[in-house]
Amino acid sequence: MSVLGIIAAILMLGLLVTVHELGHFWVATLLKIKAFEVSIFVGPKLVDWRRNNVEYSIRALPFGAYVRFNEFDENGEVVESDDPDILINSPRWKRLIVALAGPFMNLVLGVIIFIFLYSFAGYPTTEIGGYFYGSQFESVIMNEETPFEFGDTIVKVNGHRVYSYLDYNLRINDESMIEPVTLTMRSQSTNELYDIVLEPQVEERPMIGILQASGINEKYNGFEVYEVYDSQNNGHPVLKVGDILTKVNGKSVADDDFYDFMQQFQAGDVLSLTYYRNGEEHVDDCVYTMMTSTNDRGPKMYSYEVKDFETFLGAVRNALYMPYTIMSGSVILIGDVFEGEEEVYNMVSGPVGMTTVVSEVVDNVDHSFTEKLADFVFIVGIISIGLVFSNLLPIPGLDGIQILLIIVELIIGHALSKKSENILNICGFVLLIGLALFAFASDIIRLIVG
Repeated sequence: MSVLGIIAAILMLGLLVTVHELGHFWVATLLKIKAFEVSIFVGPKLVDWRRNNVEYSIRALPFGAYVRFNEFDENGEVVESDDPDILINSPRWKRLIVALAGPFMNLVLGVIIFIFLYSFAGYPTTEIGGYFYGSQFESVIMNEETPFEFGDTIVKVNGHRVYSYLDYNLRINDESMIEPVTLTMRSQSTNELYDIVLEPQVEERPMIGILQASGINEKYNGFEVYEVYDSQNNGHPVLKVGDILTKVNGKSVADDDFYDFMQQFQAGDVLSLTYYRNGEEHVDDCVYTMMTSTNDRGPKMYSYEVKDFETFLGAVRNALYMPYTIMSGSVILIGDVFEGEEEVYNMVSGPVGMTTVVSEVVDNVDHSFTEKLADFVFIVGIISIGLVFSNLLPIPGLDGIQILLIIVELIIGHALSKKSENILNICGFVLLIGLALFAFASDIIRLIVG
């Protein structure tokens, strides 16, 4: 992790927490609830002022922000008050709305970020615009009885609704590659639904164990890796996503006879792979491993640039799908963990993990500033929406515990006893510590296993 990556991650989290806290403050102000202090960032004060009986400050450390809804005495104890305008004495419905306002602001910010990103970088759709040759999709649409037309839209994958290209990607990659997949399509001409079934051609053969981007990367004269099989190198992968494979046993992958050259090797042979990772050349041995392979699923989707109001509405629509996509992806990951298809440490990421991801983007020497900026903005949008769900967990320090307590009060008609509230807080605190330790351990494990 570079210093620049760490700084970028700190600023990102500081921004997201600041927007979250301002959400609480703005809604409280609209509901005529008193706030005593609003602090942008934490630590020593840089600037402070007072307005409408609220103390505002900008502080030195961009690690977050906070809003204070209580008065404190010299000993740091909350001052008891019967003032009906302070948060604790407000009606429960007002307290609930204020508690929900923070996560809601992160949701709004995330959607705005994706509207901005899609407006400048364009957005993919689930409209079919082409196919890969030799793919499962090609073999289906070559059948004259198939009602398919270019421009038709994928709406379901094996019965699961998909709203965007990212939804489709999550669902199609979660299905077994050796099993058929049913795509439910919507005809652009008739608006009717129909199904097509993608049947994989399965074979066992020795492989390096990667999927590479089509075409040769001109800078390095090699294949860019966009997927690495877990079984590569007998279960100990050498390559990573984003690597550029340039040579195998000294033979350039860009040579016209490269695939003929690979035919001489058998399962168990040790191959020397030359590849670039973040601008540095590496050479490592890799066992040519027998694997199950299939032809590509095959459909290619239309992408749109924002050039008019209609395409701008498309960008907005795809941005609004992102909360569903993130929640759906989280559910898929949790399901894969319980089914043993995904390691449990990949389910949670802490500050170390987020900083590592940001550093990988910032430090990527093969991307231009514009590409880095787009990737960084994408990560900020994902994390902003992710904070919505994590903040709703019933854990002390998060909005979820307050929301839970208020809902319980609304149901039973009175406040919980201090004993019951303390028990809930203790249970939540234990869960918080457990999650924090698990997230930290998960980050470290990911760094170790690479």
